Amino acid sequence: MATERGGRDSESDAPMTANDRYEAHLERSRAVWDRWSDWYGMSERDFEPIREAAIDRLDLQPGDRVLEVGCGPGVNFERLRGEIGPKGELVAVDYSPRMLENARERIETHGWENVELRHTDAARAAFDEPFDAAIATLSLSVMPDVRRTVENVFRSLHSGARFAVVDVRPAPSGPARVLNPLVRRFLRWYANWNPDGDVVDALATVFDECEVVDTHMAGISYTVVCEKRDAG
Repeated sequence: MATERGGRDSESDAPMTANDRYEAHLERSRAVWDRWSDWYGMSERDFEPIREAAIDRLDLQPGDRVLEVGCGPGVNFERLRGEIGPKGELVAVDYSPRMLENARERIETHGWENVELRHTDAARAAFDEPFDAAIATLSLSVMPDVRRTVENVFRSLHSGARFAVVDVRPAPSGPARVLNPLVRRFLRWYANWNPDGDVVDALATVFDECEVVDTHMAGISYTVVCEKRDAG
């Protein structure tokens, strides 16, 4: 089995390649989120106002086509579908089969016919048609390659589309920074958080316009809204 970081493969004692590390992180994320799939209620309730505010900033319209990155058990589906209506389309991707099982159960319970689930790596997912908006809540920072995932979302959007991101990080400033070693350790244990992936920097680098529009818990939780402008 490959070592977590640093790494050498314990079977061959050969240095791990970048692809080896990518695949190892992806597999750990699958295992972690499969494990938490039946215990997501607290996160769903605690972050609901933050998620709702992020969706508000997308300015969705009936008939819009929306991408959700790392949908988990589908906690955003009802609100998103309420905005885009029955003629819109929501495509939701996640790499955890157990999370997708819960999301599918939610869809079937409500009888939603315009919500499509895909079991795929968000950095590699391919889509036939562009989206009018995208959202990622508590998912980008656990991706094995944050920049690559953001680039894929960017390519998948119409010009003028917005991407709203809710995520967590160590405290960026202030007295709460003294707790950052514990925060990092907790995030890696709980969520397989990627310590090498700077979500805000990746978004600002890839998108034409980005702004941190809201922060909570001494800046540990934050919301970023980005926009893909018209070319030229």
